[in-house]
This record gives sequence, structure tokens and C-alpha cells, in this order.
Amino acid sequence: MKKKWQISRRKMLKGMGACIALPYLEAMAIPRIPFGQSDNFPVRSAFLFMPNGVHPDKWTPEKYGTNFTLSPILQPLEAFQQELLILGELMNKNSTIEGVDGHYARTANILTSMPIEKTIGDNIHSGGVSIDQVIAGKIGHNTLFPSLEYGLDRIRTGVDTNVGYTQLYASSISWKTPTQPLSKEIDPRLAFERLFKNYIPGKKIQEDPWKKSILDMVMDDAQSLKNNLGRSDQDKLEEYLESIRSIEKRIVNEENKEKFEANITDDIKKELTRVDLRIEEYAEMYEGVDVTEKTRLMLDIMALAFWSDASRVSTFMFGNSVSGRNFSFLDGVSGGHHSISHHMNHPDKMEEYLKINIWHIEQYAYFLDKLKSIKEGDGNLLDNSMIMFASGLRDGNRHSPYNLPVLVAGKGGGKLKTGQNLQFNKNTPLANLYLSMLQSMNFDVNSFGDSTGILSEIHK
Repeated sequence: MKKKWQISRRKMLKGMGACIALPYLEAMAIPRIPFGQSDNFPVRSAFLFMPNGVHPDKWTPEKYGTNFTLSPILQPLEAFQQELLILGELMNKNSTIEGVDGHYARTANILTSMPIEKTIGDNIHSGGVSIDQVIAGKIGHNTLFPSLEYGLDRIRTGVDTNVGYTQLYASSISWKTPTQPLSKEIDPRLAFERLFKNYIPGKKIQEDPWKKSILDMVMDDAQSLKNNLGRSDQDKLEEYLESIRSIEKRIVNEENKEKFEANITDDIKKELTRVDLRIEEYAEMYEGVDVTEKTRLMLDIMALAFWSDASRVSTFMFGNSVSGRNFSFLDGVSGGHHSISHHMNHPDKMEEYLKINIWHIEQYAYFLDKLKSIKEGDGNLLDNSMIMFASGLRDGNRHSPYNLPVLVAGKGGGKLKTGQNLQFNKNTPLANLYLSMLQSMNFDVNSFGDSTGILSEIHK
């Protein structure tokens, strides 16, 4: 509990239109309270999506409970075994409805746990609001950005005529409303500057981004366009502009701006400089096939966003559904991800599939290591996070949505009992995990999607 003499470490001196951050004072010290029994630090949530499933025989560790040995795919997580939950036999039931496609209907709803609307038009419908946006809706007002959506692939448009689905369903896992997917940023430079361009040491300070609305610059053009659209498109354009207004309203919140600026410590500035230089080097290189550096830059930016409290919720897509990314930059792999996932149990293809899976887990481990390296109170940023990794398929060859590959790392502020490999009853709803996450954040919710209860085994 905060005492009367205590002041926030974000306290600013204000007057005559200026504000000055205070140095660290003893009055800012947080009383020592047993970890997990305090709301001193916010809980951050990230949801990382991998397309095309996993090698089905190389994912699940031997033995269950706390005394388990990591499987071949999960070996890169050895240093995080005590911060990890491996959750077996979870299923996204509404992705298994008879007649649905093997990819699109198991991607767009991975975070909503509801059935999508089969369509080739613009009447898209994810069945519900995604878990990240439920969290953002409850805590997003505390930060500059309610949530951040990142990825590696551009949004796809058009129709997959093979299965009769719009390809928009392949590109989004974050849904603000059932009919409004959130677009993701895939360029590290744009993602970085959107958050930090005015705080990079040695860089020329740009015009205050909070002073001017981007809508002011495009409103005349938007109005002209709107006058030439039909009623349906007018509504869609207005909904789009309103989403921009909503974000800008959060940004111009002076209190949130001051909180954010006060959080840009010397340690964060050093990291900003390091990441900025890496982005410059990356931009000067031929991008080519190898996306490892791009992936790690995006994950670094996510970590910085959590560290600086620019946002507490993020999603990241390693690839769109049906991703055919060329993984020939890995030794022993040739060809595209999607075609390799249809391995037909051929030993050579299975080995390539395994190597692609391991690469994804290595990037997940990289992100966890970054969070764990950032000190926060008596613990670290990973202690105060819930970082999910999942795919909408178990085995890409069979498009199997049963026993999904699902991981959660981080202690959730002391609420999660990590260091476990758990096997639940067959076909346990994936939504039960989401409900557990919401309740661990003290949200007053009793259901999510098709949930039937919480996963009590993961709670302390």
C-alpha cells in the first residue's frame, strides 16, 4: 500500500508550460512486499503466433508436472524452464466446425475462440473480440498506446479460391470488434519511430507528435472521398477515422504523455541508441530471405514498449496463415514453410519442418531473455508478464486443431505457477487459458469465448 509520504517515480515538476523529471528520491521507493502480492508493477501481455503448426512428435516433453525434460523443439527454452508453462490438449473448438478451411478458420479466431464467418467479401466476422483487445480495453487508458500489433508479413487481400475465404483472415489475429481487425506494423523503422523518435539520444528532436492530429491534415480529402462513397463504405471510412481518433485521444492525454516521458530512463536511452543503430544497419543491408534480424528488431521494440510503459499489450505474427516463407537461410532447409508443413510423413521433410519450428522457438527465447534481462523491483520484466506462443494447428500436414502447441512464459506478476508441463483433459477449450489470464489480472470476468472454466493448475 502506498504511504502518505510516498510519491510516484513518475512525478514531474510542472509550470509555465514546462515539465521536468525528478531524480530518484527515497520517497519514490516501493515498500518491500512479498512478490506476487503487490500491484506495484503492471502485468504485460504478449501473444505470439506461428503459422503452419509443429512437428507433432517433437513438441511435447517427456513426463508431466514439474520434473520434465524439454522436447527437441523446445530445447532453446532450457534457460527459461522455470518460467514456462507447456499446456497440452487445448483445442480451439470453434475452429473445428465441419466444412471450415484448415488455415483461415484456425488463424483469425486464435485469440477470439469463436467461429468466423466464411466469406469471400468484406463482411468479415471473427466471432468476437480478441483476448488482447479485451485486455487493452480494460487497461489501455493507462498507456500511450492501448495495444501494439506487429508482424513480418503484409496484410493480404483478395480471395483464396481454393477454399472460398477472403485472405484477410490469414493476416490478423487481433480484433477490436468482431468486424474490425487491427492492422499490424511490419517495418522495424516505422514501429520504432512511432514510439521513440523524439527520445533517441543524439537525434534531432522532431515536432511534438502530440500537438498535431494526422486527421487535421487529411480531413478535407477524407470528406471529399466520403461524399463519393456509398452508405456502407461511408460507414466503414468513418469507423476507420474514429479508430485513429481514439488512438490520438490516448496519445494527447497529457498525464499519459508525462508518465511515458518520465519512464525514459538512462538505461532505456542506451537501449534506444543500440536498437536505432541496429535498425540503420539492417536498412543498409540487402534484406534477402533471412528474417532473423528483422524478427529480433521487432521483438526488441516490443520489449522497449513494455519497459517504457508505452503499451502493456502486444501481438506478433511470425507469418500470415498459409505462409510460404522461404526458410532456406536455415542449414538443411529448402523451400517454403507451408509446403514443408505438408510433409506427408516424409523423413526429409519432417526434419526440415523440425528445424523451422526450432527457429521460431529460438526467437521466442530471444524475447524472453530480453524481458528477463530488464530489472524491475526485486524481479524482472518477465516476472511481470504473460507471454503466449501458439499456433492454430498441431500438425500442418493434417491441419489438426487438436492438442494445440501452446506455451505461456512469465509469472504474471506472481499469479502464475510456472515451471510445469501440463496435460489437460482432451479438447479442453483454449478459451479457458484466456479466462485464466484475465482473472489473474483481477478482471471481473466469468467467461471468454467458449470457455468452460479456468485452468486452475496454472494459478498460485
